[in-house]
Amino acid sequence: MTIAGSAAGGSAGIQADLKTFQELDVYGMSVVTALVAKHPDTKKNVHLQTIEAIEAQFATAVEQVGVDTIKVGMLFSKEIIVAVAKLIEQSSVQHVVVDPVMIGKMNSRLLAEDAIESLQEKLLPLATIMTPNMPEASLLLGGRTLTHVEDLKKAAVDLWKLGSKAVLVKGGRLSGPAVDVLYDGSSVTTFEVPRINTEHTSGAGCTYSAAITANLSKGSSIEKSIRSAKEFVSTAIEHGFSYTNVVGPTYHAGLRKQGLAYKVKVEK
Repeated sequence: MTIAGSAAGGSAGIQADLKTFQELDVYGMSVVTALVAKHPDTKKNVHLQTIEAIEAQFATAVEQVGVDTIKVGMLFSKEIIVAVAKLIEQSSVQHVVVDPVMIGKMNSRLLAEDAIESLQEKLLPLATIMTPNMPEASLLLGGRTLTHVEDLKKAAVDLWKLGSKAVLVKGGRLSGPAVDVLYDGSSVTTFEVPRINTEHTSGAGCTYSAAITANLSKGSSIEKSIRSAKEFVSTAIEHGFSYTNVVGPTYHAGLRKQGLAYKVKVEK
């Protein structure tokens, strides 16, 4: 199940998550927390769902199908974070992947200012793994500057103290190779592929965390889930495209239709 925002353009949020689940052969369900779409007149971009609607979606999915693994994406408000954390606590899911959606691809704020504390205290301790990008990791660490891989390693260790069983800090905004850093409470592991020269990466973070979720649900370890997910999303980015003059999406069918683009280099 993905608990996240709906991206009307189809490149990110629950749309990216469900496409990823389908490609990786797991049954996907969704709980929509917000509609992300800019109104042409009011310019309002985030339209929150009610707590009642969120609870109804969750209850329906659990009753009709059942849930093994949950991915949490954009929640936006303090009230939604508290409600979702309560639903997860009351469930019997095996794994929870928290993508702390706080800052988007174009540095847009996707989490209310007063919701950060609730995210840290209510949601992160429930996570099997959390997957912040560099700006999100920086924000969770009080504005710390992250520039090099060594900074990401230290950040992963410090973020782990917030309660998640494992932390993956994504280094997509580093210079040089695309390196992500995992800390699982005992050791640091890096996952590296060559940097792909493209701006068409909309939804890449959502896709990555959704792929990790799918792999965990099939019984893979955290490390194997990340390695496979990074190969999936890197291939999707390699074959990304644009349909207009805006940043385009990753191509979720890339691995199936084009074959593996990059093998991930893993180092401890």
